[in-house]
Amino acid sequence: MRPLHSALANILLIGAAGLVVVDARAAEFLVKATTVTELKAVYGQVASRTILPARARISGTVSSIRVTEGAQVGKGDVIATVVDDKLALQLRAADAKIAALNSQLDSARTDLQRSQDLLAKGAAAQSRVDAAKTQFDVVTNQLAAAIAEKAVIEQTAKEGDILAPADGRVLTVPVAAGSVIVAGEPVARVASGQYYLRLSLPERHAVEITEGARVDIGERGKGTNAGFVKAGEGRIAKVYPEIENGRVIADVEVADIGTYFVNERTLVSIPVAKRTMLGVPPEALRIAHGIDYVTVETAEGPLDVAVVRGGTFQDAGQTRVEILSGLADGDKVVLP
Repeated sequence: MRPLHSALANILLIGAAGLVVVDARAAEFLVKATTVTELKAVYGQVASRTILPARARISGTVSSIRVTEGAQVGKGDVIATVVDDKLALQLRAADAKIAALNSQLDSARTDLQRSQDLLAKGAAAQSRVDAAKTQFDVVTNQLAAAIAEKAVIEQTAKEGDILAPADGRVLTVPVAAGSVIVAGEPVARVASGQYYLRLSLPERHAVEITEGARVDIGERGKGTNAGFVKAGEGRIAKVYPEIENGRVIADVEVADIGTYFVNERTLVSIPVAKRTMLGVPPEALRIAHGIDYVTVETAEGPLDVAVVRGGTFQDAGQTRVEILSGLADGDKVVLP
């Protein structure tokens, strides 16, 4: 608003000092076309950057589940335990095999030692020593193989613990204790990535949606009937190049999005277009007989002009009322 001199009124005040003349001047506002960004309130859906399944590594029966939906887990935490009864039997069989091979190894060691003693006394041939040595090596290798097989069975038993694949929140647990599952079957789904808002907009807005644009996030739990109430800000991080079913998809990043549920919807006010409008300060308008008037300074003097008002908008931090008709760019409006 810039003050201009449009009228001069002389007001006489009589006081103890005599006659005083006060020069009161009315201010003027120069109407200029302003480009305003139009906003549109749409619903955005909360999503997670990544959703990882916690899968069973062995087949068996779920003996216990340690998490529920909504629980926070860290990478490597035990989510559930799968038990395969055959593994216990295989471990007992492996132990028995190792015990038998240890006995055979002791016998082969004794035979080898006896053959070497007889060879030293000249009572046995070198071939007998070589045969005993070969038998000792065979049993030794068989024992090493049996121990390795037992380690494989023990590792398989340890893999019955289903671990969280990453830090995050458990979304679903589709199995229950006592369920029979196979290797690779998911036991839980973990939302491990940062939450963001996914927008699905009509195709006509595709040109106006740009990456990096600022958007306003509405108050959680407020629908369109309650009006848009700003609760935070975000920015458009990605606009997908493919339009699906007449909709353009965009992602909005929000810092400290809070405790939203995945797939929860919330209002988002986004810039969709720009247009030029004329506006005046609210105090420039007055109503007479239901009609809005403004006073315009002309060459012949002040003139009351009927106008059609629109909504309000912000211009350089100042509130303005849009004038749909009645004024032109460059008009001088007299302010009270």
